Amino acid sequence: MDRRSFLTTTAVAAAQPKAAAPRLTHLCLNEDNSHWFFTRAGQPQTAETISAFIDQYANTQVREILLSANSQRTSFASKVWDPIWKGYDPKGPDDQPLFQSTAREARPNARKWVDTAWRLAEQGIDPYQLWIARARQKGLEPWISMRMNDLHNVDDPASYMHSTYWREHPDQRRVPWRFADTRDRALDFGHPEVRAYHLQLVREYIDRYDLAGLELDWMRFGFHCAPGQEAETGRHITEFVRETRRLLDRKNRRLRLGVRVPSRPQAAIELGMDGAQWAREGIIDMLVVTPFWASIDTDIPIELWRRLAGDKVTLAAGLELLIRPYHAYRPLQFNSIETVRGVASSLLSRGADRIYLFNYMDSQTEMPDRENYPALLRECGRLDTLAGKPRRHIVTYPDTQAPGEPTSEQLPRSLQPKQWATFRLHCGPAIQKPRLRLGIEGEAPAEVRVNGTPCQPSGRDEDLKPGPKEPVHAWTVPQAVQARAVVDVQARAPLTIHWVEVASST
Repeated sequence: MDRRSFLTTTAVAAAQPKAAAPRLTHLCLNEDNSHWFFTRAGQPQTAETISAFIDQYANTQVREILLSANSQRTSFASKVWDPIWKGYDPKGPDDQPLFQSTAREARPNARKWVDTAWRLAEQGIDPYQLWIARARQKGLEPWISMRMNDLHNVDDPASYMHSTYWREHPDQRRVPWRFADTRDRALDFGHPEVRAYHLQLVREYIDRYDLAGLELDWMRFGFHCAPGQEAETGRHITEFVRETRRLLDRKNRRLRLGVRVPSRPQAAIELGMDGAQWAREGIIDMLVVTPFWASIDTDIPIELWRRLAGDKVTLAAGLELLIRPYHAYRPLQFNSIETVRGVASSLLSRGADRIYLFNYMDSQTEMPDRENYPALLRECGRLDTLAGKPRRHIVTYPDTQAPGEPTSEQLPRSLQPKQWATFRLHCGPAIQKPRLRLGIEGEAPAEVRVNGTPCQPSGRDEDLKPGPKEPVHAWTVPQAVQARAVVDVQARAPLTIHWVEVASST
């Protein structure tokens, strides 16, 4: 090659844009504050057997393991909040005062949590310290996740789960003048005493544990403001997050701060949890946008969250264990590996940095296809490991709205003859041979189209898990579906559609 050719070739090569480095995505996994204690009750425990719990997450796609250590009480020997065993008599019967208000058949199980935690404390063992140390040894980032307003069992004011503070301050609840539902009995962060009470535990977590990060879980249970006071109380919540950031920064090394907020930006703002603002301020490092509990949300607007929050925050999409097409749908069902693959591939393709698993534990609270738990941990945090695997994309709904805010549900939909209905769902990377499924009460539709293309009926699909209780009619879609699928359905006779999904046919 002569000099001129060399210089020309070099100049052209230099002008070519460099290929972007692959985006590194991972899983986060939340281990709740009771699961381990329930499921390991009665088993002899040593420091090694306790630590070994973490080993199953090593060499998987899990990067951050978030250890939830409290609800209203703590599962460790806290110096500032009630531990779960406060008032417990280890030699007493199951109907001792601590458990007296608990249903008789539920008392033995409740005692498992309390007794296991108490026995460890009596031996001077803090399992969270052991898990944090083991996580670091295994290359995981250990976080503590703090539930900010847990409401389990608040229909029973005497439950063993409730703190002394919650019992003694009914005037500090968000709706002290009624009990229409569970959320009315949440503590109101508009009260300075409530904020001071929670900051005590924040300080203890930071001082007690060798953390990589602290998560403020505002989605347990997601309601922290008196109705109509969300804007003012939201400013107090923002200042609470800022103060937590300041406390973390006083340590000698950078500790990360995360938050969990509702899956839809407007609901988060209306409920006083403006995670996008916290991200823009730079006071949080990870923003988890998530449903509460009632259903996985298969259409979290990740693109909008990114525009609102900026590109400096780790944006995690939260997955819940339940799946429902709409809030009144029964029976309750759980996600399988195929439905998790579907939502994970969709949310990652839309720009999520993490898939955050909540209630996906190794037993008890788990997918019904437990044998696929290892695959979940090794596949569902990256698009390349999801590629080519069977997946299902199902229409669900966002389960969290501010008081009075309208719901956003596509289903159920009833049609009269010749009427059309349209549904939208996000399917992520291209599905080459898609299959459309509709759970229908009534006669099969006259016509079905996906993205404007007519589809061919292909009979019934049986025994889908999860799946509708109504008959499932299926169609083949003659062209690939990528990103958004728009499904148009025309009725031949009166019908009601309860379920809509697009799945790979492999």
